[in-house]
Amino acid sequence: MYPAELVKPMREDLTKVGFEELHTADAVNEALAKEGTTLVVVNSVCGCAAANARPGATMSLANAKKPSNIVTVFAGVDKEAVDQARAHMVPFPPSSPSMALFKNGELVHMLERHHIEGRPAELIAENLMDAYNEHC
Repeated sequence: MYPAELVKPMREDLTKVGFEELHTADAVNEALAKEGTTLVVVNSVCGCAAANARPGATMSLANAKKPSNIVTVFAGVDKEAVDQARAHMVPFPPSSPSMALFKNGELVHMLERHHIEGRPAELIAENLMDAYNEHC
């Protein structure tokens, strides 16, 4: 587990733009049970989370259509919440960072680490906006 002081600024990259942090399995289940669309960002301390994933997720929110709910869990910190979020992302293998869009609790779009790593934040945002336009 990473120290709280290390991950605090990484958490704030998302919470300052409105993402709700989830720390328990129950919180994940409650978030995904909500009607509408929910974007789940599995945050991470890795460089591709800082350079690509978090900025891409933030940029994607400038779209006309966007998820009803935006939430985040932190890999290596919120183990219970991350495990539960990943359970809802099956059949995709666990990866972090990653992003999943759910509609009425059903997984409709997934970005795994290999879709994020090495890709500019703008391309990640565009991918998410396309998903929002289709599902939101």
